[in-house]
Formats: sequence, C-alpha cells, structure tokens
Amino acid sequence: MQIIDYIDIILMWNRKINLTAIRDPLEILRLHVLESMYAATFVPLERGRLADVGSGGGFPGIPLKIIRPELEVFLVESSVKKATFLAEAARKLNLSGVRVHVNRYEDLGEEIAPLDYVCSRALGEFDSFLFWAASRSVSARNVLLWIGGKDVEAVRKHPSWTWQEPRLVPQSQQRYILLGERTN
Repeated sequence: MQIIDYIDIILMWNRKINLTAIRDPLEILRLHVLESMYAATFVPLERGRLADVGSGGGFPGIPLKIIRPELEVFLVESSVKKATFLAEAARKLNLSGVRVHVNRYEDLGEEIAPLDYVCSRALGEFDSFLFWAASRSVSARNVLLWIGGKDVEAVRKHPSWTWQEPRLVPQSQQRYILLGERTN
C-alpha cells in the first residue's frame, strides 16, 4: 500500500515540480521504485544508516526505506522544492527514521556520519563523490551506485573502494548497480 501511496504523491507533486519525466504510474513503479528496491536483493540493508545523495524524487532512499523499515535514511537534496517534497512524502507515508537535508552533499559530514551506506542513483561526479564518501567526516563503509554501463570501469578504478561485480538492473541493457566497500 505504501508504494501505491508513494506513486500517487509523486504524480501529484510532479504537476508542480519536475520530479520525473515519467508520468505513467506503472513506468514509475518499474523504472524508479523497483529499480531502487532491487539493491535490497543482494545488499544486506536490513539495519544501519543510509544516505541517498541527490535524492530528487526519493529514489532510491524512500523505496529502500519502505522495503527495509529498520534503516535510518538521510535524503540529501540541494533543491529546496524537491527537499520539501521529500519531507512531505516521508510524513504522508509515516516513515520514521527519515531525515531530509537541504544541502549539497559536499557540505555534509558529521550531521550524517558514520554511514553504513551512501548511495546515489543520478550522480555524474563520481570521483569527487567517492572521495567525499570515503572521507573521515563521512566515514561511509559502503557505496551503492546506480550507473550506466559506460561509467562502470572508470568508477571501479577509484583507489578508495573495492568493488563487487556490477549487477545488471533487470530489464535493462546498460544500467548497473555497483557496490563498493571502503578500502581504508
């Protein structure tokens, strides 16, 4: 039921602000919600602290919180309008243990540290993000990235992380999930 309510909230807010270009509820479910939840099938996310950087419409943080209610989730979004949406969605879905930070990720540290997982689904600045996630101020133990196939090898060369084999997102030809563990 929470997933249906979440999609309804997205559709309502999408008329005011651009959360997603996708307007079909089934496509939102398939391309955003289920793709986000897929990570929980091979990453032990039962408990712990997870920061979703560049959360936008709440992907992957809110779907992961729905499927793993014990997670403590930080939704990091620099857009005030999108952060307002995130706070309202968490409130309407009765998601306890969710905090919204209206910041650029580079400006955060102790407010969210230490983290078991830091994740992002729509980030392009992988190098600076990975250095930030591995920094002492953030202390993320693991990184979870939804990434295009052309970026996989470049990201896997980053010196601060040891990577598992990329997982192809179901029904995708070029979208992967990468899980990395901090090396130091």
